[in-house]
Amino acid sequence: MAAEVPPDALGRRVSCGTDYGTVRYVGSVSRTAGIWLGVEWDDPQRGKHDGSYEGTQYFKCRHPKGGSFIRPNKANFGVDFLTAVKDRYGLNEKQDAHYGTGGTLVFGTKTVEFVGMDSVAEQQRQQLNKLVDISVRECAVSQAGQEEEISRTCANMRHINLSKNLISSWDTVIAIASQVQNLETLNVSENKMRFPSTSTFTSSAFSNLKILALNQTEITWTEVLLCAQGWPVLEELYLSSNNITVLERPDNVLQTLKLLDLSDNQLLDGNQLHLIAQLPRLEQLILRNTGISSIHFPDAGFGCKTKMFPLLKRLAINDNKISQWSTINELDKLPSLRALQCNNNPLMDTEKNPETLIQLIIAKISQLQVLNNCEILPAERRGAELDYRKIFGKDWLEAGGHWNPEKNKPSEEFLAAHPRYPTLCLKYGAPEEGELKGRQPLTLKNQLLTLTIKCPEKPEQKPVEKKLPESMTIQKVKGLLYRLFKIPGSELKLSYESSKLEGKEVELDNDLKPLQFYSIESGDCVLVRW
Repeated sequence: MAAEVPPDALGRRVSCGTDYGTVRYVGSVSRTAGIWLGVEWDDPQRGKHDGSYEGTQYFKCRHPKGGSFIRPNKANFGVDFLTAVKDRYGLNEKQDAHYGTGGTLVFGTKTVEFVGMDSVAEQQRQQLNKLVDISVRECAVSQAGQEEEISRTCANMRHINLSKNLISSWDTVIAIASQVQNLETLNVSENKMRFPSTSTFTSSAFSNLKILALNQTEITWTEVLLCAQGWPVLEELYLSSNNITVLERPDNVLQTLKLLDLSDNQLLDGNQLHLIAQLPRLEQLILRNTGISSIHFPDAGFGCKTKMFPLLKRLAINDNKISQWSTINELDKLPSLRALQCNNNPLMDTEKNPETLIQLIIAKISQLQVLNNCEILPAERRGAELDYRKIFGKDWLEAGGHWNPEKNKPSEEFLAAHPRYPTLCLKYGAPEEGELKGRQPLTLKNQLLTLTIKCPEKPEQKPVEKKLPESMTIQKVKGLLYRLFKIPGSELKLSYESSKLEGKEVELDNDLKPLQFYSIESGDCVLVRW
């Protein structure tokens, strides 16, 4: 007996075994009997041709081998939402429920979060009505089902995972969501579906929605903005892998957005970001693998802050094509930036020593607190900024820099390459002539630091002068001081003072770091307390 083909089969999503595709043709094929479905497969390797057979083009595919014909009985057109929920959570007459732990019931092998705990003997509808967090990922959901059936049985749902199903249209998502009054989180990723192409009636289905994932759905940015009219309080939007290449200004939509993920979309260029730069509440922007090679904020000059992205705290630009330091300079213009991910860019190969590269980035971005998921400690920042000031001191002098403020006029070219340099000179003083000598051979003599060691809380202990290798770890310094001062097993606390940091003490708080990590120089004073 031939399988019945749904009347709306054309354009529907289907699965066949583990393969997913879209029906592009329904009908007969020459020199064969019966009805065929022409399917364009998500994985072109599953296909055989481009939709043509024996010279006749029945449908079109984006890939020359992306299509094939299958019989309707081989295609799974999916089930409605409630059927999938009952199957996933074992809510049928053959399976019993029993108490779990921490406000849960266990149905079959699935533990389900509940709003309150009622009798285990409740009827099926009442059990479903207590579900809060539902995942029906890969459950072949293709339609909402009977009208109002979801609202009658699953009224307390707040978080739904509908990813990798057979949803063909955004209208289906609306039909499901409109029956869930307090929906806060929705994941419909990996459903290739049709979205509205013109402004339509705005549904109230998403009036409480805060988190929405639309990864791998083939949505365009234009369609995002049209649908966003129905997302009045949305805070997080995930749009990874959607072939979004150009952006448009979001006028009167997405104004509550705090996180936007555009990763794995090949944007036309970095200037596309200017079109979303006025999102007033955006705190996190994920641009991983978007093909961008540069970022520029033309509204702000050297050492000034941009008005773009006013609240942006966290930025991810890893796995891109950024090769110039000018982009790192530009990021210092972001007034609220605190965390940056930038690894796997050509820029990261410009320095032989990875530590040097990290120090340069820290010195160039003044407010950064986390770099590539590693916290930047105050001592690390100070060391990076002092080293930066020394490394480029000669360039500063040659470009017109001077110790005398009246004669200090570095060139525009130098300021463009090192916009923070004047600020660092104000913070630590202009580099002294002795600091600007070329690097000497790294003999042990050149690496020795002459340090004065004092015990401020033990006046009876006279200051001692010691020559220590700059590569010596704090742990080894402590060991030496234990022996020097004959301290009986107490916990030493070390810090140091420098003439360049009048009135300030810097703690030597990491036993595994060498002295040079803290930018200690000959003539500085190490303070010992126990």
